[in-house]
Amino acid sequence: MTPPTHLDPSSLGTREYWDSAYTTERANFSANTEDEGTVWFSDAGAEERMCSFLEDLAEEGELVKEDSSDVEESANGAGEKKQAKTRFLDLGTGNGHLLFSLREDGWEGDLVGVDYSAQSIRLASEILASKPQDTHSGISFFEFDILSPLSPPPAWLAEGFDVLLDKGTFDAISLSDEKDAQGRRIVEGYRESVERLVKSGGRFLITSCNWTEEELRAWMEGEQSAFVYEDKVKYPSFTFGGKTGSSVCTICFRRR
Repeated sequence: MTPPTHLDPSSLGTREYWDSAYTTERANFSANTEDEGTVWFSDAGAEERMCSFLEDLAEEGELVKEDSSDVEESANGAGEKKQAKTRFLDLGTGNGHLLFSLREDGWEGDLVGVDYSAQSIRLASEILASKPQDTHSGISFFEFDILSPLSPPPAWLAEGFDVLLDKGTFDAISLSDEKDAQGRRIVEGYRESVERLVKSGGRFLITSCNWTEEELRAWMEGEQSAFVYEDKVKYPSFTFGGKTGSSVCTICFRRR
């Protein structure tokens, strides 16, 4: 597939913008701990829909919410190995709200959030410290640019993740006019960078307001891609000019 036409660059594609935004949100949180900052795409209920989609996968036995890695003895005395709990990586975690929601929904696996903004990681860590530790353990945040080399691989990567989450990060990267070593806009290296982080057979759930379903698939699929389309999250649709769509889309890809 041919990638869609690039978006015009914007300040939302710069590290300076996000450092400034999260510095403000840290100050707001310090003054009022109930103010945890912006939840992106909240008007569309994107986070709730992503969590519901993941819940459905758990009910289908595709993902594991609770720790079931122990060997359980069956009626005939044979040991049966259960699936390990699902590990999540949130790309461009911001204030960490999506990971907190997953933990509060009962997901017990490791929850890791990364962001290239140091202020984002400080904010998410400060919010985490304010949460009850008996219910929010196993959540961690790291400053990391997902487009940077993985040499040596960070310890938090371990053997990779079962589910990668992106809620607006690809959108922000799409608005950057930075170039990579090959002279391409950095968004063109996004898919390859993300593929390194997910296990074989794992899932990548991405939410966007800048790209349509067809455009996201054009960016993420192709002969050189490890991703294949699996499903999409349903949103209320509208019709305009003879075309039907929604303002936000969420696509699930599976790593071959």
